Amino acid sequence: MPFLNRALAIVLAVVTCCNGILVSVLQLLGLPSTAILKAASEHLVPYWSFFYASFLKPHTTVSIDGQRGALESFYSTQADSYDVTRARLLKGREDMLSLAAAQLKFRESVEDMPKGRIWVDIGGGTGYNVEAMRQFIDVPNYFSRIYLVDFSPSLCKIARRRFSRLGWKNVRIICQDARLFRLENHETAISDTVEPSPNTNIKRSNSVKASLVTMSYALSMIPDFHSVIDSIPALLAPSGILSVVDFYVQNVVDISWRNYGGGSFDRHVNWFGRAFWRSWFEFDRVALEPARRDYLEYRFGTILNYNKRHYYLGGIPYYTWIGCQKVPETAEGKVESPDVHVTEWLDATTKQSTRAAAGLLNLSLSLPLPSAFYQNHSCRLHYDEHHQQHTQFQNEYIYAFTWEDPTVDKKLLKITSDDTILAITSAGDNILSYALCKPRRIHAVDLNPTQNHLLELKIAAFASLGYEDIWQLFGLGRHPNFRRLLLEQMSPHLSSQAFQFWIANASTFTSRLGCGLYETGASRHAVRLAKYLFMLAGLRTEVQRLCSCGTIKEQRAIWHRSLRRILLSRILHRAVIRHSAFLWKALGVPPAQRDMIVDDYLRKVGSTNATPTACGQAVWDYMMDTLDPVVEHSLLNNENYFYSLCLRGQYTKICHPEYLSEEAHASYRDNSLYDIVRIHTSPIISVLSSMRASSLTIAVIMDSMDWFSPSDQPTAATQIRALNRALVPGGRVLLRSAALKPWYLKLFEELGFQATIATERRPGTYTDMVNMYASCWLCVKGANLPPPTPESLPERRDSDTGIWALEN
Repeated sequence: MPFLNRALAIVLAVVTCCNGILVSVLQLLGLPSTAILKAASEHLVPYWSFFYASFLKPHTTVSIDGQRGALESFYSTQADSYDVTRARLLKGREDMLSLAAAQLKFRESVEDMPKGRIWVDIGGGTGYNVEAMRQFIDVPNYFSRIYLVDFSPSLCKIARRRFSRLGWKNVRIICQDARLFRLENHETAISDTVEPSPNTNIKRSNSVKASLVTMSYALSMIPDFHSVIDSIPALLAPSGILSVVDFYVQNVVDISWRNYGGGSFDRHVNWFGRAFWRSWFEFDRVALEPARRDYLEYRFGTILNYNKRHYYLGGIPYYTWIGCQKVPETAEGKVESPDVHVTEWLDATTKQSTRAAAGLLNLSLSLPLPSAFYQNHSCRLHYDEHHQQHTQFQNEYIYAFTWEDPTVDKKLLKITSDDTILAITSAGDNILSYALCKPRRIHAVDLNPTQNHLLELKIAAFASLGYEDIWQLFGLGRHPNFRRLLLEQMSPHLSSQAFQFWIANASTFTSRLGCGLYETGASRHAVRLAKYLFMLAGLRTEVQRLCSCGTIKEQRAIWHRSLRRILLSRILHRAVIRHSAFLWKALGVPPAQRDMIVDDYLRKVGSTNATPTACGQAVWDYMMDTLDPVVEHSLLNNENYFYSLCLRGQYTKICHPEYLSEEAHASYRDNSLYDIVRIHTSPIISVLSSMRASSLTIAVIMDSMDWFSPSDQPTAATQIRALNRALVPGGRVLLRSAALKPWYLKLFEELGFQATIATERRPGTYTDMVNMYASCWLCVKGANLPPPTPESLPERRDSDTGIWALEN
């Protein structure tokens, strides 16, 4: 206690000094004494009241009024200053309201919502939330009735004054224990001007339900929180939304085994933070133990949530959570429906060892379904975010834009409306390009969750934003209002994990110091290296000229005069580029692919000795064969948007991918991407093994086979066999390779495919806008392979269910 008294004395001294300084400043400015008193009253008195009530005033510990007496003991002296002080302390309330409003608006756009919308704000206090909601919804006209339920008479008094001032007739203040509140006791046929008795026993229809229930920093102050949470399902309509914002502390280990929490991004609070904040808030009877949030997530389905820190006040952890009824009427249908999460491509023989098993298991254990099942779209499939195969990427995507030319892909594949495509997600650009051909289905597959988060963001943007916002986000890579767009418009279209990632990384698009989307991800290292080298060499003007050339001749002259000697400098390659760490981290070139480049070079020079010098020369030659033809054959100004983006950091209105055109935007609006795209966060082999035989017509696997080394031949063969099984006879596999003739082509031919080279890059040749791959191949399936015997198949562990199973 002596320590606490000294701490309080220090705080009082600081506040007194601030008060004196403010008064002195106002006097120096020549303000009259009345203005000085008014300023002190508005800015200092509320905080004095808050400080006194929170730290100095002795509170009632035992009262004949129970919890109400305890609340009054705390709030009676600071009710008038509550809103002023909590504006800085209670963060996330506006976010919670905007997310709830966005969900309500979306559901109304796709469902027949019940007439007479009702909102119940539990622990609504002074009514701040209700008034703040008008930023997002026309509150007086949108809701037929709003019930503000709070147990503190002092706060309810402030709320009555607020809505009398606003003139809102649809708000009722109920000063009552939230455990006893029942909508049927208030929603009667009597006049709106008559306040029904909280204890009335008149029978009413049980069909009266709320479209929205909110709890803003109330759950942590309710002693008997279990019964309050248990009372909410009876209040909430089947399609209603429950929104909560509150403080919390939790160790992520406690929830790492759960699949229904909607993601644990930034949820972990370290030991010191857990101990400190729990002890600190106990002074004011605010309980931060994890059980409150845990029970909330157990009793309801999680739609979205995210975790933040209030750093202005020392990093207080708080969360915002949006949920719905735990088991909606269509719960089992959502798990078993042929066109929702277990889609028509699923092989019935593997049903119980796929993502559907997670949902069915949860239902059998009375747990909420995984968050993916409560999303508004069936685009993103459930995955185990805690699995090492996903966590190895450390919440960072490698590519902010896709390094494959979709123009060549579509020319070779001739995609039609009858096609079902499997393709690697990467940054999602090519997925969106294929979608313009309106195929029956596209399965986007990537092991890195954040690559799929990027594709999800793009799809959500096209579903909810106008073209100019789309252009700023993905054309320029920057948007000052990204966070607002994310909360108010895109959030209903995102999975919880993707939303968590982008709310935490909003600065990607908004930071004034950052360079935008296209200088993020692991590939940013290569982009920034070139940028800084040109800057140090004083060649920024030359870069601008290169990107603005009107002729190939002019472009070629600038390239050879200045820029080439920097990018293709032997010193740079010896110091940086030839090293495996840079090739992998910055360019996404795995060691096996680098070895293929070296092997081709050794064959060219007639050597078998892979010395460091030979390896460095191989990479140097490969870079020359990539970059020189690009400059010689394509204009960066209006033809080659890949390299224009690398040099400019953004696209231009005359040089951009097809998916960023106004025509594409209109096409996506007319033909929803959610009807076409399914996003799998799994290894390719897991997705292929789950598919019904002969359900695919096209597989675009980019350069993924290059990631296998010859020593991985059995695994590579298993994947090729799975491709054969999933593809229809005549189905095509499009792949690219850093090798002129990759070693695994022989496996394709042995396992039922006919491989034909589509493009071959020799020194000086130009194959496509990227021109980075030595060859491109089209492998056409001839006939089905005979089913393998179980003894010939390696065991694998299903990445989503944890079940050991045989490849099929």
